[in-house]
Amino acid sequence: MDQKQISSGRVRRLVINPDSRLRRVAQTVDLAMLQDKKFQELMVDMAKTMLVKDGVGLAAPQIGRNWRLIVVNTDEGVWPMINPVLSDLSSATIVEEEGCLSVPNVFGPVRRSKELICHYINDLGQEVHLPAKGALARVIQHEVDHLDGVLFIDHLSQ
Repeated sequence: MDQKQISSGRVRRLVINPDSRLRRVAQTVDLAMLQDKKFQELMVDMAKTMLVKDGVGLAAPQIGRNWRLIVVNTDEGVWPMINPVLSDLSSATIVEEEGCLSVPNVFGPVRRSKELICHYINDLGQEVHLPAKGALARVIQHEVDHLDGVLFIDHLSQ
C-alpha cells in the first residue's frame, strides 16, 4: 500500500472501550471480498486512520468492522494483513508498555513473545509467511488479539 493510496483514504471513527464490538471474535474474510471496491477502500481508510491517529497498528473491529483484517505500520510502509494467523511464537518473552487507540490514555506493561511467524493474505491476494520479531511481533500480537475480542488491558495484572 503506497502513500498515494493512503492519502486518498478517509479517517474512520474509532470504536472506544467499553463498546461491546471490541469483544467480538472477528469473522474470516472471504477472499472474494478482495475484488470489492468497498473492501479495498476499507483497507486504505484503516491505514489512513492509523497514521492520522499516530498508531502503529489497527484492527478492523476498532473501526466497527467485524472482519479478520489488520494494518501494521512497518519500516517498509503500511501492510494490510487479511486473516492473520500466528505460529511459532517464541517461549522467550519480553514485557513492554502498550497502549491502544481504542483504550485512550491507558498504558501498561504487557508480556508478549519476542518472535513469531504471521501467516496472512496481503492486499494482492498473495499468501505471506512473515517472520517477525521485536516491535513488529508485538504490534502483530496486539492487533490479532483485537480480532479475538481481547484488549491489551486484559493482559495487565490487577
